[in-house]
Amino acid sequence: MVENSEKWNKTIASYRTYIRLEKHLAENSVEAYMHDIVDFEHFILRQFDVPPTKVESYMIERYLTYLFDNDRKKSSQARILSGIKSFYNYLLLNDKIESSPTEFVVAPKVGRHLPDVLTVDEIDLIINSIDPSKPKGRRDRAMLELLYSCGLRVTELTTLRLSDLFFGEGYIRVVGKGSKQRLVPVNATARERVMLYLDDRREQYQGNEQTLFLNNRGGKLTRIMIFTIIREAVKRTGIQKQVSPHTFRHSFATHLLAGGASIRQIQEMLGHESISTTEIYTHLDAERLRNTIEKLSI
Repeated sequence: MVENSEKWNKTIASYRTYIRLEKHLAENSVEAYMHDIVDFEHFILRQFDVPPTKVESYMIERYLTYLFDNDRKKSSQARILSGIKSFYNYLLLNDKIESSPTEFVVAPKVGRHLPDVLTVDEIDLIINSIDPSKPKGRRDRAMLELLYSCGLRVTELTTLRLSDLFFGEGYIRVVGKGSKQRLVPVNATARERVMLYLDDRREQYQGNEQTLFLNNRGGKLTRIMIFTIIREAVKRTGIQKQVSPHTFRHSFATHLLAGGASIRQIQEMLGHESISTTEIYTHLDAERLRNTIEKLSI
């Protein structure tokens, strides 16, 4: 087992380098891939004791059965299998194997989950629940306004830099997944709230930190901090929906669609690589229409 374990460790290390440098994945995505592959490695070594290049289809199917028996959701099984397929595609590209053992392994069918969407009034309630009389409140209002009105991912928000603001032209530059850049229009309310925050920022912090939104010590904000800010704001409003930073992004896209924007326009605004990812918002809009009709028929 020791010999095979060393082969796994060496292969996984080179795969990690590949997805970081060649695929340009964010560090959070890299860690998620690594976690899944290492769990798979442990199962294969424990059950079959073979190196990565000797894994066969039935072994992967046995692993999926193991995940099912341990109550892993179908969505998790599908995600893990996708990561395993990526791992073996890497080995295939580098001539380590002649064919991928994942080629005929079928992922479990996953029903499309429609996330909660906030109304415009609920967005306003959440943002307005934050006290603007203090610098922290002005910062938090500016962050949530940008999060919603630009449809940002939470990581895109926390990594915004001062040099990404082009308020004179009415845009911000966003660095998304795979380090891909896009220009996103920013509305007057967001610009005003960010400018108020920038006045505070200049008074509070004298360093050279270029990250736009800073914590109380002048350092970078974490994803967890954004989640906490939103959770506390939602709690103050009494809104009974599951709200996360991504809910703001979902709501932004749904409101764009309802306002007449095309799927292609929304795809560009959100920075989706595939149009199929954006198409969930057509389902969200249809769901809202169905609910409205049902209320009218009562």
